[in-house]
Amino acid sequence: MKLPVFFDPPPQAMPTPEIVVDDDTTPRRFAVRTMVAARRWTIPAALLVTVHQVCETLVPVVMGQAIDRAVATRDIGALWTWVLVLAALFLVLTIAARFGGRIGQAGMLAVQHRLRTRVTDRILDVRGLGGEQRAPGVALNIATSDVEQLARGIAVTVYPIGNMVAVLFGAIVLLGTSWVLGVAILVGAPLILWLLDKGSGPLRRRSFEEQRVAGAAAGTATDLVTGIRVVKGIGADAEASRRYRSASRRALDAVLGSAKAEGAYTATMEFVSGLLIVGVAVAAGAMAVTGHLTVGQLITVVGVTQVIMAPLAALGSNAGAVWAAAVASSERVLGILQAPPAAPTGDADTTGGDLVVESLTVGDVRDLDLTVRRGTFSVVHADTETVADLVDVLSRSRTPDAGRILIGDVDLFDLDHAAARRNLRVAPHASHLFEGSVLDNIAAGIPDGAPDADARVTRAVFAAACDDVARVLPAGLDTPVGEAGRMLSGGQRQRVSLARALAAGSETLVLVDPTTAVDSVTEAVIADRLPELRRGRTTIVFTRSPALTAAADDVIVVPSVTERLEENA
Repeated sequence: MKLPVFFDPPPQAMPTPEIVVDDDTTPRRFAVRTMVAARRWTIPAALLVTVHQVCETLVPVVMGQAIDRAVATRDIGALWTWVLVLAALFLVLTIAARFGGRIGQAGMLAVQHRLRTRVTDRILDVRGLGGEQRAPGVALNIATSDVEQLARGIAVTVYPIGNMVAVLFGAIVLLGTSWVLGVAILVGAPLILWLLDKGSGPLRRRSFEEQRVAGAAAGTATDLVTGIRVVKGIGADAEASRRYRSASRRALDAVLGSAKAEGAYTATMEFVSGLLIVGVAVAAGAMAVTGHLTVGQLITVVGVTQVIMAPLAALGSNAGAVWAAAVASSERVLGILQAPPAAPTGDADTTGGDLVVESLTVGDVRDLDLTVRRGTFSVVHADTETVADLVDVLSRSRTPDAGRILIGDVDLFDLDHAAARRNLRVAPHASHLFEGSVLDNIAAGIPDGAPDADARVTRAVFAAACDDVARVLPAGLDTPVGEAGRMLSGGQRQRVSLARALAAGSETLVLVDPTTAVDSVTEAVIADRLPELRRGRTTIVFTRSPALTAAADDVIVVPSVTERLEENA
């Protein structure tokens, strides 16, 4: 049985190299590594763009030669020869520009996809994101907008190279015509590049601030849309709208500020490069008047100066603005990729055993002791706050303030990631489904290549009463669930999520209110089938369901905070 496609790596005709990220990686270094990762595309793209720029620079040279050798001498044969040369030149530069741009764009999209997948994997990692707390919308903005901005930095390795070659080639042509004009270009171009680097700092800071504030606005919008039912239920529509308008206004101000900074930066660079070109053109005109240049040479000089004006101006936008934005986004992307796990992990393993909670203190839980015997179906009665705190610790998304949880004789937080997943799996109350079929979702938790995958799915479907779901769906288990499971009812989503948790086959399975969205008859069916499927393995169910409580081997009651305070009084 094939597992869901959303867990398979995307096929790539030309795979990109892995972009190394470690604790010492800086935003600048990461941006450079991102550009290098696309070298399969950027090298041929840069070569084609360079050919295009050289051909562009050769156009006025050919025209000048045609005037001096054909028009001035009235040689019709030579004129046709130069016209054909000019046509061939335009053909080459057109093809080079078209394919160079396409190849460069392909490289940018390939690296962008690779980065977005990597950032998304880190966001969805079960170990969680430690460090700075981010709203879901902010993380989404980083995975989309910032990754796209960073991938655009690949353009710096394509177009500025062609621009620099065009400037240098133009300077060589001018040196051959007049060494004074050539030296002016060779000295002026590096000076402009130096000014470009010095001027990119404010733009980079503005760009980072723009992305940060826009991300916050996106996070606010996403959170409001996600919780719209709750917002309407408590009558907080006006307050929610006010908060979003405030975040949106801050994002707009940041975008406008960044646009102003970029516009001023680009305008300054174009003005400086324009002064250089105008000075060269005026000097060439004066030399033609005094007889130091022929008419053809004057046209060549004026044409070359006009051609290299565009590359010089583009150096300000491509190498400056794009690089500054890429570095700013690189810092935000690194914030995700370098984030430590929300809770520490070790390198230990265990063969299982009783689950023992010793003197646990976390959140509202204070000095809690309890034991769940290995291989039992245990129901835990606790208040909502206590359940939330215990689930956070059991899923290793939160470290306890004191105490520990043991599986056998090994601390839960000393287990390596694979051992922890194999020995303990927590299925949250919320029913999160992926786009795909019902079968895809149920099989998602089964390891690749498991020989009993089909049998696992069959048993899990039966135990979670998903056989009833399959009978009413148009294509049975092959029915698409839609985005986030929207094609299913709440009870159907809950049963599919339960089946997915059961199919994983963990030694210890923690369920949180797994039957709240189903009717009492279906709940009774699940309560009858679930312990049988899990026989010989440990199952912990946080619930007050009478049906599940009646089916339990052990019922553990955790006093509420108020009850514990009254006991200690």
